[in-house]
Amino acid sequence: MKRKGLLKKMGVILIGIVILVGIAAAALFRISGVFQKPAYLEPWEKSYAEKFGDPRIRLAAHGLLAANGHNMQPWKIRLDRDDPMVFYLYADSDRLTKEVDPLSRQMMVTQGAFLEYARVAGDQSGDRTKIELFPLGGYDEKNLEKSMDDVPVAKITLTKAAPRATALYDGMFLPDTNRAPYQSEKLNAGQIDALEKINTDDTLSVKAFQDRENGIKLGDYAVKGAAVEAGVERVMKETEVIFRPNESEKNKYRYGFSVEGQGTSGIMKHLMQGLVTLFPSMNSGKSASDLMIRSTKASVDHTPAYALILTKDNTRSSQVKSGMLYSRLVLEAQRQGLAVQPLSQVLEEYPEMSGLYHGIHRDYAPGGETIQMLVRVGRPTKTVPQSMRRDVMDLVAGE
Repeated sequence: MKRKGLLKKMGVILIGIVILVGIAAAALFRISGVFQKPAYLEPWEKSYAEKFGDPRIRLAAHGLLAANGHNMQPWKIRLDRDDPMVFYLYADSDRLTKEVDPLSRQMMVTQGAFLEYARVAGDQSGDRTKIELFPLGGYDEKNLEKSMDDVPVAKITLTKAAPRATALYDGMFLPDTNRAPYQSEKLNAGQIDALEKINTDDTLSVKAFQDRENGIKLGDYAVKGAAVEAGVERVMKETEVIFRPNESEKNKYRYGFSVEGQGTSGIMKHLMQGLVTLFPSMNSGKSASDLMIRSTKASVDHTPAYALILTKDNTRSSQVKSGMLYSRLVLEAQRQGLAVQPLSQVLEEYPEMSGLYHGIHRDYAPGGETIQMLVRVGRPTKTVPQSMRRDVMDLVAGE
């Protein structure tokens, strides 16, 4: 009888625990915003761009899906008032990340990434694009922010032509970055060749590595770069302030970081969002620094290949061109069933990164080139969620 009584009490306690866990989970789901429509994902739908009658807006709606630094989406477009087939791309100076990108190099790479997505979309729809970089001249580097507002990165002129289907088009609607582990199998010779041959400009180059020696060396640079960045408080703070912890914040801002960037989705996404909303310290300070180092090491430990994008010089035009090349690399990798992830920390130009920056250039750019991108490449082990995107009309600058 005593044993039965004890079992009954344990059963009651267990039921109570289950109820409490259920209540806590329900509360976390509510705080996460589980029932809110994710408006920030609408631009990823193929039908999204077709809502707009102006072909320039349609191409911009594809461009905003491109990879971009810190997911700031720092693009502005101005529609030519006299020519309905012309628009201009500007860098949005309000979206600079001055700590992590003090020379605005990544900002320019991001502009190129947008242009290439727009170009591929134009080929698909029959809106051929002629892209002229810095049509009004270059920036005044001594007054860079104002110059970004006044000087377009590119003039894009459309010409109607027969639609030309491209195998790269569908890749634009897939996440551009996959931080999950990759399969251990090496890329085959055809894949390496295809990635290295995407470039058609002799001032740029793509170099792929999957031998053991270079894999260890490049992985080591990536992990050390992440460790340095994780230890620079002002840089980490810049990242922290654009973290969106729940659906309400993601719908409000539609740019920056969220738990999806860590590959979290489904039920776990909402549980994590609820927890981070309640306890912001989970994603700040030492917790955020430790997570960056751990996740980078986990990525590097499951990487069969790396790729570098190099330019002969480091002009603004070359930076933009490297972004266009990076988008082609992303789309070609998608076409082959591969995934990519940029490992950008070691290439950043703030003082604390100087030693590693010069080290990787000494080892991999001995001819004085600039390494614009370091990327891991491989066959993914899992799909990852899409990240936030702004409404394309928010990119259209007023007169």
